[in-house]
Amino acid sequence: MKKKKHAFKPESLMMSYGYKPSLSEGAIKSPIFLTSTFVFKTAEEGKAFFEVAYGLREQYPDEEPGLIYSRINNPDLEILEDRLTLWDKAEDCAVFESGMSAITTVLLEFLKPGDLLLHSIPLYGGTDHFIHHFLPKIGVHTVGFKPHQRRKEIEQILDDTGKADRLAMIFIETPANPTNALIDIACCKKIADTRSSADKKVYLAVDNTFMGPIWQQPLKHGADFSIYSATKYIGGHSDLIAGACCGSNEVITRVKFLRTLLGNMASPHTGWLLMRSLETLKVRMEKQAKNARRVAEFLDNHPKVEKVYYLGLIKPGTRAHEIFERQYKSTGAMVSFDIKGGEAEAFRFINALKLIKLAVSLGGTESLVEHPATMTHAGVDKAHLAEVSVTDKLVRLSIGVEHYKDLLWDMEQALEQV
Repeated sequence: MKKKKHAFKPESLMMSYGYKPSLSEGAIKSPIFLTSTFVFKTAEEGKAFFEVAYGLREQYPDEEPGLIYSRINNPDLEILEDRLTLWDKAEDCAVFESGMSAITTVLLEFLKPGDLLLHSIPLYGGTDHFIHHFLPKIGVHTVGFKPHQRRKEIEQILDDTGKADRLAMIFIETPANPTNALIDIACCKKIADTRSSADKKVYLAVDNTFMGPIWQQPLKHGADFSIYSATKYIGGHSDLIAGACCGSNEVITRVKFLRTLLGNMASPHTGWLLMRSLETLKVRMEKQAKNARRVAEFLDNHPKVEKVYYLGLIKPGTRAHEIFERQYKSTGAMVSFDIKGGEAEAFRFINALKLIKLAVSLGGTESLVEHPATMTHAGVDKAHLAEVSVTDKLVRLSIGVEHYKDLLWDMEQALEQV
């Protein structure tokens, strides 16, 4: 009888993909490989492993990359990377010790002195600081564009720099942190392709932390890199720091080589914790998205709230809605809003919350609140922030898995004190 073939969904494969229990005494879950180095069977085997690891030759068909040293590779990280490729449908993945180390490694590998980087505004504060305060030190030029600007306007921004021929990469964050503004990945890909030449490719990198890897797959829309702060939804329990970058074999090979030199790989224990988290990732994100919808609807109807920034409230018929319909599978779990007033009113609301915690992260099982203008984006140019609605009245919420009625009660009693 002919065997039936079945393509399992990523959420099913998260339990076992890439792991062989027979290699670990039959353990149902991968052990934590707390070792710095690995023993070679022979000198010839060690030579072969290093040849592949250092790019001295191509990997032979059916040749398994050998374990050498945990700065280069480790079973926990390799299994985790295999599983992370499934959501993005990527060829390869590199895991890092933080989201910022993933972002900075990509930028350092694919940018050189004299190059131009085009980026979206706003960006996470750490990314913004690296782009505007570090990259210029090594001779990289940068220029930004806003979410509402269309292709012709962005092309004009590039041409006005006088350095458009040096464009090497486009870096975008969508939805943007903290306003949920959407950037059209396909549009950016067209710009990258137009500005590429036979001897120079313009790369497109997407920070996919807010919606990935479940609700958005940037590679599908033409991006070369899908980058994460795995601390957030992928980790999901506010108990680790990590980053990840997915893409083609070609680009991730380069990223991994620089990661080896910089030594900013994640630890085996972190890799093991992330594998644990991947098993419940979709369940958590679905619950968080349902809660966020109820929170956004509550805020949108509250008299002390001026405006709500939430993907589920984007008006049909607008360009943003068209991007949303094409790029996303959910409205996500991030909700920001303008409180009527300013910093004093925002602080009064935040300080009055009892269940929702004040902390500067997102994507965890617990609901969090923060004030972007004075916290996560405190180091960003104030003029840039004002142009993209990041003001003293803006409050950002990351919605968790609590009972939604408790979240609504907490916000109601806090708003009463404003």
